[in-house]
Amino acid sequence: MNPVEQYLASRLEERKVAGNLRKLSTHRATVDFYSNDYLGFVTSGILADELQRSSLNIKPATGSTGSRLLSGNTTLAENLEKNIAAFHKAEAALLFNSGYDANVGLLSCISSRHTTILSDELCHASLIDGIRLSQCSRKYKFAHNNLEELESQLKKHINDGPVIVVAESVYSMDGDMAPLKEMADLCISHGAQLIVDEAHATGLFGDKGEGLVCASGLQDKVFARINTFGKALGCHGAVVLGSNLLQHYLVNFARTFIYTTALPEHSLLAIESAYRYMNSNNFTNQPLHDLIAFFRNAIKESRMNGWTDSTSPIQALIAGDNIRCKQLAIKLQEAGLQVNAILHPTVPAGMERLRVCLHAFNTKEEVARLFQVLATEY
Repeated sequence: MNPVEQYLASRLEERKVAGNLRKLSTHRATVDFYSNDYLGFVTSGILADELQRSSLNIKPATGSTGSRLLSGNTTLAENLEKNIAAFHKAEAALLFNSGYDANVGLLSCISSRHTTILSDELCHASLIDGIRLSQCSRKYKFAHNNLEELESQLKKHINDGPVIVVAESVYSMDGDMAPLKEMADLCISHGAQLIVDEAHATGLFGDKGEGLVCASGLQDKVFARINTFGKALGCHGAVVLGSNLLQHYLVNFARTFIYTTALPEHSLLAIESAYRYMNSNNFTNQPLHDLIAFFRNAIKESRMNGWTDSTSPIQALIAGDNIRCKQLAIKLQEAGLQVNAILHPTVPAGMERLRVCLHAFNTKEEVARLFQVLATEY
Protein backbone atom coordinates (compact mmCIF):
# COMPACT_ATOMS: atom_id res chain seq x y z
CA MET A 1 0.00 0.00 0.00
CA ASN A 2 1.11 3.57 -0.64
CA PRO A 3 1.39 6.00 2.32
CA VAL A 4 -2.12 7.38 1.80
CA GLU A 5 -3.64 3.91 1.72
CA GLN A 6 -1.64 2.94 4.81
CA TYR A 7 -3.16 5.89 6.66
CA LEU A 8 -6.68 4.95 5.53
CA ALA A 9 -6.20 1.33 6.53
CA SER A 10 -4.87 2.28 9.97
CA ARG A 11 -7.84 4.53 10.67
CA LEU A 12 -10.26 1.78 9.63
CA GLU A 13 -8.45 -0.72 11.86
CA GLU A 14 -8.81 1.70 14.80
CA ARG A 15 -12.55 1.77 14.24
CA LYS A 16 -12.70 -2.01 13.97
CA VAL A 17 -10.84 -2.48 17.26
CA ALA A 18 -13.10 0.08 18.96
CA GLY A 19 -16.18 -1.79 17.73
CA ASN A 20 -17.60 1.16 15.79
CA LEU A 21 -16.68 0.41 12.18
CA ARG A 22 -19.52 1.57 9.95
CA LYS A 23 -20.87 -0.62 7.13
CA LEU A 24 -23.71 -0.27 4.66
CA SER A 25 -26.46 -2.85 4.89
CA THR A 26 -29.66 -3.67 3.04
CA HIS A 27 -30.96 -5.98 5.79
CA ARG A 28 -34.22 -4.82 7.30
CA ALA A 29 -36.31 -6.36 10.06
CA THR A 30 -40.08 -6.46 9.73
CA VAL A 31 -41.03 -3.60 12.07
CA ASP A 32 -39.63 -0.15 11.35
CA PHE A 33 -38.36 1.50 14.53
CA TYR A 34 -35.40 3.17 12.85
CA SER A 35 -36.34 5.35 9.86
CA ASN A 36 -37.16 9.06 9.83
CA ASP A 37 -40.49 8.43 8.02
CA TYR A 38 -42.28 9.60 11.18
CA LEU A 39 -45.65 10.32 9.59
CA GLY A 40 -45.53 7.42 7.17
CA PHE A 41 -45.62 9.60 4.07
CA VAL A 42 -43.35 7.10 2.29
CA THR A 43 -44.43 3.83 3.91
CA SER A 44 -48.17 4.46 3.52
CA GLY A 45 -47.91 5.71 -0.05
CA ILE A 46 -49.66 8.99 0.82
CA LEU A 47 -46.96 11.11 -0.78
CA ALA A 48 -46.83 8.93 -3.91
CA ASP A 49 -50.58 9.35 -4.36
CA GLU A 50 -50.38 13.12 -3.89
CA LEU A 51 -47.47 13.36 -6.30
CA GLN A 52 -49.28 11.33 -8.94
CA ARG A 53 -52.29 13.64 -8.76
CA SER A 54 -50.07 16.71 -9.12
CA SER A 55 -48.24 15.42 -12.20
CA LEU A 56 -51.02 13.68 -14.15
CA ASN A 57 -50.85 16.13 -17.05
CA ILE A 58 -47.09 16.74 -17.11
CA LYS A 59 -43.89 14.75 -17.45
CA PRO A 60 -41.56 16.07 -14.75
CA ALA A 61 -38.00 16.68 -15.89
CA THR A 62 -35.44 14.23 -14.53
CA GLY A 63 -32.81 16.94 -14.21
CA SER A 64 -32.71 20.70 -13.77
CA THR A 65 -29.78 21.20 -16.22
CA GLY A 66 -27.75 23.52 -13.98
CA SER A 67 -27.58 25.67 -10.88
CA ARG A 68 -30.44 28.05 -10.21
CA LEU A 69 -28.24 31.03 -11.05
CA LEU A 70 -27.59 29.56 -14.51
CA SER A 71 -30.20 27.34 -16.20
CA GLY A 72 -31.80 25.55 -13.25
CA ASN A 73 -34.27 28.11 -11.92
CA THR A 74 -37.98 27.67 -12.57
CA THR A 75 -41.29 29.31 -11.78
CA LEU A 76 -42.16 26.10 -9.92
CA ALA A 77 -39.20 26.58 -7.57
CA GLU A 78 -39.96 30.23 -6.91
CA ASN A 79 -43.66 29.63 -6.30
CA LEU A 80 -42.82 26.72 -4.02
CA GLU A 81 -40.55 28.95 -1.94
CA LYS A 82 -43.31 31.53 -1.58
CA ASN A 83 -45.84 28.89 -0.51
CA ILE A 84 -43.43 27.28 1.98
CA ALA A 85 -42.58 30.68 3.47
CA ALA A 86 -46.29 31.41 3.96
CA PHE A 87 -46.90 27.96 5.47
CA HIS A 88 -44.17 28.51 8.07
CA LYS A 89 -45.11 32.17 8.64
CA ALA A 90 -41.81 33.50 7.33
CA GLU A 91 -41.06 36.43 5.05
CA ALA A 92 -39.00 34.42 2.56
CA ALA A 93 -37.59 30.98 1.85
CA LEU A 94 -34.72 29.56 -0.19
CA LEU A 95 -34.52 25.93 -1.31
CA PHE A 96 -31.38 23.84 -0.83
CA ASN A 97 -30.62 20.34 -2.08
CA SER A 98 -30.43 18.84 1.43
CA GLY A 99 -30.51 19.77 5.09
CA TYR A 100 -26.74 19.36 5.18
CA ASP A 101 -26.34 21.80 2.29
CA ALA A 102 -28.69 24.28 3.94
CA ASN A 103 -26.88 24.25 7.28
CA VAL A 104 -23.39 24.41 5.80
CA GLY A 105 -24.39 27.05 3.26
CA LEU A 106 -26.12 29.28 5.79
CA LEU A 107 -23.61 29.14 8.64
CA SER A 108 -20.48 29.29 6.50
CA CYS A 109 -21.41 32.58 4.86
CA ILE A 110 -23.29 34.81 7.32
CA SER A 111 -20.42 35.71 9.63
CA SER A 112 -17.18 37.67 9.46
CA ARG A 113 -14.07 37.42 11.64
CA HIS A 114 -15.79 39.88 14.02
CA THR A 115 -18.77 37.56 14.61
CA THR A 116 -19.25 35.32 17.65
CA ILE A 117 -21.11 32.02 17.20
CA LEU A 118 -22.49 30.18 20.24
CA SER A 119 -23.81 26.68 19.54
CA ASP A 120 -25.38 23.94 21.62
CA GLU A 121 -22.85 21.16 22.21
CA LEU A 122 -25.22 18.56 20.69
CA CYS A 123 -25.79 20.35 17.39
CA HIS A 124 -25.82 18.19 14.27
CA ALA A 125 -22.61 17.59 12.29
CA SER A 126 -23.88 19.79 9.44
CA LEU A 127 -24.25 22.76 11.79
CA ILE A 128 -20.80 22.09 13.22
CA ASP A 129 -19.28 21.92 9.74
CA GLY A 130 -20.99 25.15 8.70
CA ILE A 131 -19.57 26.91 11.75
CA ARG A 132 -16.10 25.46 11.07
CA LEU A 133 -16.17 26.76 7.50
CA SER A 134 -17.24 30.26 8.53
CA GLN A 135 -14.84 33.18 8.78
CA CYS A 136 -15.82 33.58 12.43
CA SER A 137 -12.82 33.42 14.77
CA ARG A 138 -14.88 33.22 17.98
CA LYS A 139 -16.71 29.89 18.06
CA TYR A 140 -17.91 28.51 21.39
CA LYS A 141 -20.19 25.70 22.55
CA PHE A 142 -22.51 25.83 25.54
CA ALA A 143 -23.71 22.83 27.55
CA HIS A 144 -26.77 21.18 26.06
CA ASN A 145 -29.95 23.22 26.70
CA ASN A 146 -28.15 25.05 29.53
CA LEU A 147 -29.71 28.51 29.68
CA GLU A 148 -27.44 29.73 32.47
CA GLU A 149 -24.31 28.95 30.49
CA LEU A 150 -25.80 30.47 27.34
CA GLU A 151 -26.66 33.66 29.21
CA SER A 152 -23.16 33.81 30.68
CA GLN A 153 -21.61 33.52 27.24
CA LEU A 154 -23.99 36.11 25.79
CA LYS A 155 -23.00 38.57 28.53
CA LYS A 156 -19.32 37.83 27.94
CA HIS A 157 -19.49 38.54 24.20
CA ILE A 158 -22.13 41.27 24.11
CA ASN A 159 -19.60 43.91 23.02
CA ASP A 160 -17.59 41.69 20.67
CA GLY A 161 -19.61 42.37 17.53
CA PRO A 162 -22.49 40.37 16.03
CA VAL A 163 -23.49 37.27 18.03
CA ILE A 164 -25.29 34.25 16.58
CA VAL A 165 -26.80 31.44 18.67
CA VAL A 166 -27.36 28.05 17.01
CA ALA A 167 -29.66 25.30 18.28
CA GLU A 168 -32.00 22.55 17.13
CA SER A 169 -35.66 22.50 18.07
CA VAL A 170 -35.64 18.70 18.42
CA TYR A 171 -32.30 16.92 18.86
CA SER A 172 -31.76 13.93 16.63
CA MET A 173 -29.98 11.64 19.09
CA ASP A 174 -31.73 12.34 22.43
CA GLY A 175 -35.09 13.41 21.01
CA ASP A 176 -35.39 16.23 23.53
CA MET A 177 -36.37 19.79 22.71
CA ALA A 178 -34.61 23.11 23.09
CA PRO A 179 -36.14 25.67 25.48
CA LEU A 180 -36.80 27.89 22.48
CA LYS A 181 -38.86 30.58 24.19
CA GLU A 182 -36.24 31.19 26.86
CA MET A 183 -33.44 31.08 24.29
CA ALA A 184 -35.23 33.57 22.05
CA ASP A 185 -35.80 35.93 25.00
CA LEU A 186 -32.12 35.71 25.98
CA CYS A 187 -31.04 36.46 22.43
CA ILE A 188 -33.34 39.47 22.19
CA SER A 189 -32.23 40.89 25.53
CA HIS A 190 -28.54 40.56 24.56
CA GLY A 191 -28.85 41.63 20.93
CA ALA A 192 -28.03 38.18 19.51
CA GLN A 193 -29.62 36.38 16.56
CA LEU A 194 -31.08 32.87 16.93
CA ILE A 195 -30.84 30.15 14.27
CA VAL A 196 -32.94 27.00 14.74
CA ASP A 197 -32.64 23.72 12.85
CA GLU A 198 -36.14 22.22 12.62
CA ALA A 199 -35.16 18.99 10.83
CA HIS A 200 -36.85 16.69 13.36
CA ALA A 201 -39.75 19.04 14.09
CA THR A 202 -41.02 19.73 10.56
CA GLY A 203 -44.37 18.01 10.06
CA LEU A 204 -44.49 16.83 13.67
CA PHE A 205 -45.27 19.94 15.71
CA GLY A 206 -47.94 22.52 15.06
CA ASP A 207 -51.45 21.73 13.85
CA LYS A 208 -50.24 21.49 10.26
CA GLY A 209 -46.68 20.47 10.99
CA GLU A 210 -45.27 23.99 10.79
CA GLY A 211 -42.54 23.10 13.29
CA LEU A 212 -41.77 23.86 16.91
CA VAL A 213 -40.86 27.51 16.28
CA CYS A 214 -44.31 28.26 14.87
CA ALA A 215 -46.04 26.03 17.42
CA SER A 216 -44.36 28.16 20.11
CA GLY A 217 -45.28 31.44 18.38
CA LEU A 218 -41.62 32.41 17.97
CA GLN A 219 -41.41 32.87 14.21
CA ASP A 220 -40.81 36.61 14.58
CA LYS A 221 -38.07 36.10 17.19
CA VAL A 222 -35.89 33.71 15.19
CA PHE A 223 -33.39 35.04 12.65
CA ALA A 224 -33.34 31.89 10.51
CA ARG A 225 -34.88 28.43 10.48
CA ILE A 226 -33.85 25.33 8.55
CA ASN A 227 -36.71 23.00 7.68
CA THR A 228 -35.84 19.76 5.93
CA PHE A 229 -37.97 17.53 3.73
CA GLY A 230 -36.10 14.21 4.00
CA LYS A 231 -37.60 13.10 7.29
CA ALA A 232 -41.31 13.41 8.16
CA LEU A 233 -42.14 14.85 4.73
CA GLY A 234 -40.71 11.87 2.86
CA CYS A 235 -38.98 13.93 0.16
CA HIS A 236 -35.50 15.35 -0.33
CA GLY A 237 -34.12 18.85 0.13
CA ALA A 238 -34.48 21.65 2.63
CA VAL A 239 -35.35 25.31 2.98
CA VAL A 240 -33.88 28.22 4.89
CA LEU A 241 -36.58 30.53 6.24
CA GLY A 242 -35.93 34.15 7.15
CA SER A 243 -36.18 37.67 5.84
CA ASN A 244 -36.10 38.83 2.22
CA LEU A 245 -32.69 40.30 3.00
CA LEU A 246 -31.37 36.93 4.19
CA GLN A 247 -32.73 35.15 1.11
CA HIS A 248 -31.10 37.70 -1.20
CA TYR A 249 -27.81 37.40 0.69
CA LEU A 250 -27.79 33.59 0.50
CA VAL A 251 -28.40 33.68 -3.26
CA ASN A 252 -25.23 35.76 -3.52
CA PHE A 253 -22.97 34.16 -0.90
CA ALA A 254 -24.10 30.62 0.08
CA ARG A 255 -21.69 28.37 -1.81
CA THR A 256 -23.82 25.23 -1.38
CA PHE A 257 -26.62 27.07 -3.19
CA ILE A 258 -24.57 28.82 -5.86
CA TYR A 259 -22.30 26.01 -6.97
CA THR A 260 -24.62 23.02 -7.24
CA THR A 261 -27.14 21.72 -9.73
CA ALA A 262 -30.66 22.66 -8.65
CA LEU A 263 -33.25 20.13 -7.49
CA PRO A 264 -35.03 18.50 -10.46
CA GLU A 265 -38.66 19.21 -11.18
CA HIS A 266 -39.92 15.88 -9.85
CA SER A 267 -38.28 16.63 -6.48
CA LEU A 268 -39.97 20.03 -6.38
CA LEU A 269 -43.32 18.43 -7.18
CA ALA A 270 -42.83 15.91 -4.38
CA ILE A 271 -42.13 18.72 -1.90
CA GLU A 272 -45.14 20.64 -3.19
CA SER A 273 -47.30 17.53 -2.76
CA ALA A 274 -46.15 17.04 0.83
CA TYR A 275 -47.02 20.63 1.75
CA ARG A 276 -50.37 20.43 -0.03
CA TYR A 277 -51.25 17.34 1.98
CA MET A 278 -50.19 18.92 5.28
CA ASN A 279 -52.36 21.91 4.43
CA SER A 280 -55.39 19.71 3.74
CA ASN A 281 -58.18 18.64 6.07
CA ASN A 282 -56.94 15.04 5.83
CA PHE A 283 -53.68 15.78 7.63
CA THR A 284 -53.13 15.09 11.30
CA ASN A 285 -50.05 14.24 13.34
CA GLN A 286 -52.08 13.42 16.47
CA PRO A 287 -51.90 9.60 16.10
CA LEU A 288 -48.12 9.82 16.29
CA HIS A 289 -48.28 11.92 19.46
CA ASP A 290 -50.74 9.43 20.94
CA LEU A 291 -48.24 6.62 20.27
CA ILE A 292 -45.43 8.67 21.83
CA ALA A 293 -47.52 9.06 24.99
CA PHE A 294 -48.17 5.31 25.00
CA PHE A 295 -44.44 4.63 24.64
CA ARG A 296 -43.54 6.97 27.50
CA ASN A 297 -46.08 5.22 29.71
CA ALA A 298 -44.56 1.87 28.75
CA ILE A 299 -41.18 3.16 29.94
CA LYS A 300 -42.68 4.01 33.34
CA GLU A 301 -44.34 0.62 33.64
CA SER A 302 -41.15 -1.20 32.66
CA ARG A 303 -39.13 0.65 35.32
CA MET A 304 -36.24 0.45 32.88
CA ASN A 305 -33.55 3.05 33.52
CA GLY A 306 -31.54 4.74 30.79
CA TRP A 307 -34.23 6.22 28.56
CA THR A 308 -33.75 9.87 27.61
CA ASP A 309 -36.52 12.33 28.49
CA SER A 310 -38.25 12.85 25.16
CA THR A 311 -41.76 13.68 23.98
CA SER A 312 -40.73 13.52 20.32
CA PRO A 313 -40.74 10.44 18.06
CA ILE A 314 -37.06 9.87 18.93
CA GLN A 315 -36.64 7.70 22.03
CA ALA A 316 -33.15 6.71 23.13
CA LEU A 317 -32.00 4.01 25.55
CA ILE A 318 -28.44 4.62 26.77
CA ALA A 319 -26.50 1.34 26.71
CA GLY A 320 -23.13 2.68 27.80
CA ASP A 321 -20.69 1.05 25.38
CA ASN A 322 -20.44 -0.01 21.74
CA ILE A 323 -20.46 -3.78 22.31
CA ARG A 324 -23.46 -3.81 24.67
CA CYS A 325 -25.36 -1.45 22.39
CA LYS A 326 -24.80 -3.63 19.32
CA GLN A 327 -25.80 -6.76 21.24
CA LEU A 328 -29.13 -5.21 22.21
CA ALA A 329 -29.77 -4.04 18.66
CA ILE A 330 -29.10 -7.53 17.28
CA LYS A 331 -31.55 -9.08 19.78
CA LEU A 332 -34.27 -6.67 18.71
CA GLN A 333 -33.55 -7.24 15.03
CA GLU A 334 -33.70 -11.02 15.52
CA ALA A 335 -37.17 -10.45 16.99
CA GLY A 336 -38.20 -8.61 13.82
CA LEU A 337 -37.79 -5.10 15.28
CA GLN A 338 -35.47 -2.84 13.30
CA VAL A 339 -33.76 -0.66 15.91
CA ASN A 340 -30.32 0.76 15.21
CA ALA A 341 -27.37 1.07 17.56
CA ILE A 342 -25.86 4.57 17.64
CA LEU A 343 -22.20 4.28 18.54
CA HIS A 344 -19.26 6.48 19.43
CA PRO A 345 -18.07 8.73 17.70
CA THR A 346 -21.58 9.64 16.49
CA VAL A 347 -22.38 10.14 20.17
CA PRO A 348 -19.91 10.72 23.03
CA ALA A 349 -18.14 7.70 24.51
CA GLY A 350 -20.28 6.22 27.25
CA MET A 351 -23.47 7.57 25.64
CA GLU A 352 -23.92 4.83 23.05
CA ARG A 353 -27.59 4.11 22.67
CA LEU A 354 -30.45 2.35 20.96
CA ARG A 355 -32.33 4.96 18.94
CA VAL A 356 -36.00 4.08 18.61
CA CYS A 357 -37.94 6.10 16.05
CA LEU A 358 -41.71 6.01 16.41
CA HIS A 359 -44.05 6.37 13.45
CA ALA A 360 -47.72 6.97 12.86
CA PHE A 361 -47.92 3.46 11.37
CA ASN A 362 -46.37 1.67 14.36
CA THR A 363 -48.82 -0.14 16.65
CA LYS A 364 -49.11 -0.47 20.41
CA GLU A 365 -48.55 -4.21 19.98
CA GLU A 366 -45.20 -3.53 18.30
CA VAL A 367 -44.20 -1.22 21.13
CA ALA A 368 -45.19 -3.87 23.68
CA ARG A 369 -43.09 -6.46 21.83
CA LEU A 370 -40.08 -4.13 21.90
CA PHE A 371 -40.30 -3.81 25.68
CA GLN A 372 -40.77 -7.56 26.07
CA VAL A 373 -37.51 -8.22 24.22
CA LEU A 374 -35.64 -5.53 26.14
CA ALA A 375 -36.93 -6.88 29.45
CA THR A 376 -35.09 -10.15 28.84
CA GLU A 377 -31.82 -8.48 27.90
CA TYR A 378 -31.47 -5.12 29.62
